[in-house]
Amino acid sequence: MSDVDVTVVGGGMASSEAAWQLAEAGLRVALVEMKPCAMSPAHQSPLLGELVCSNSLRSDDPIAPAGLLKQELRRAGSLVIACADQHRVPAGQALAVERFGFARAITQRLALHPRIRIERRRLDDLPSHPVIVATGPLTEGALGEVIRAELGGDRMYFYDAIAPIVAAESIDWDHAFRASRWGRDAAPASDAPAEASDEPDELRAAGGDTGVGDYVNCPLNKLEYEAFVEAVNAGRKILPHDFEEPRYFESCMPIEVMAERGPQTLRFGPMRPIGLRDPRTGHRPWAVVQLRPENRYRTAYNLVGFQTRLAYPEQQRIFQMIPALRRAEFLRFGSIHRNTYIDAPARLGPHFELRDRPSVRFAGLLTGVEGYIESAAMGLLVAWLLSGERAGRPIPPPPPTTMFGGLYNHVTAPREGAYKYGPTNVNYGLLPPLLGLRKDNRKPRMAERAAADFDAWLASLGRPRAA
Repeated sequence: MSDVDVTVVGGGMASSEAAWQLAEAGLRVALVEMKPCAMSPAHQSPLLGELVCSNSLRSDDPIAPAGLLKQELRRAGSLVIACADQHRVPAGQALAVERFGFARAITQRLALHPRIRIERRRLDDLPSHPVIVATGPLTEGALGEVIRAELGGDRMYFYDAIAPIVAAESIDWDHAFRASRWGRDAAPASDAPAEASDEPDELRAAGGDTGVGDYVNCPLNKLEYEAFVEAVNAGRKILPHDFEEPRYFESCMPIEVMAERGPQTLRFGPMRPIGLRDPRTGHRPWAVVQLRPENRYRTAYNLVGFQTRLAYPEQQRIFQMIPALRRAEFLRFGSIHRNTYIDAPARLGPHFELRDRPSVRFAGLLTGVEGYIESAAMGLLVAWLLSGERAGRPIPPPPPTTMFGGLYNHVTAPREGAYKYGPTNVNYGLLPPLLGLRKDNRKPRMAERAAADFDAWLASLGRPRAA
């Protein structure tokens, strides 16, 4: 390992981004990934940058928190977002990607970089030179023991769930229609492939081209919805161990947990019909299940918001109660896995380093951020901080008015009082408020402030804003 400056452990968003940014800064990087020698319960391929839960990177609206963070990532020259833009699929205002093409692009670019060496093995001993641990929330083996024994991982965890995927040709198009809420359809990015919005011949033959919109909507009437909720409540679930408290991240709540909260919860959650009108009836459905394309050919669809811990046979039986999915072929069933994170404000320093072993740094979901783009942002940031130190030019953290800065402060700022540290997605609550503005003008002005401050930060680092 004498020819390596930094070792990055992991193959997800944070580690891929960190390895790329370090190599671009001139450092020699060993990227150690255990796949395919060992596979976690949530992974299916040996590719780097594999998406596990959803193929959506959430909103691309520059005013939305996730969209604003993507804009900052683009300005900073993010590998993850560049590959996502290249392999995006229609998803309204969201940035969704074709999973395989996206992961393959990340893998190829890392593998071809002259200063990156990909090592396919499990790392049980941390090297003496700088290392970034970005193994994700499913870390096992020796590194998992370090997290649990030294960093409080036994207490700090939550359960995450994965939504099912169905084949497009198995959808009953007589009971489905295409539309995005309120008719909002985003134009594809300029660098997206031209065929990204084309309907494949087999989908047109199946009756799939039934209207305008990036989402497929599966409506239910009142009786169908009530029967569906009753079946979800009665269905057999995969439960946590007796000694584990079931803790779920709020934005990835399993549908059965939501259904337990009340008979109308799903109807005001992932099955909300607001902003949709069924062209066959001219009316808003009582409830609706939205499907989002999984690939650019629209041959597979993800059940939006339908993370679940229902047993596989129960998923097939219950989800086929939805009229448009009565003959659905499930390409992947939903599942559940435990995510571990560390008490970053108490255990890590300002550069994401272990306080008692500063050569070891952490990035991604392990630090207590939640989401693909949040992980990529923290991978980029820890790489910049480390490369700045190595070059003898330490860099200041991002401004707190930016989404990068909001996430940085969430991970590193000491907790006060009884505030309990836990994972978070990017949100405007992480940023200092703008006072004296009307509510409808507050977020646009905060987004303008963030963009200006982020560009000024990049300029202060001598990094030109990426195209």
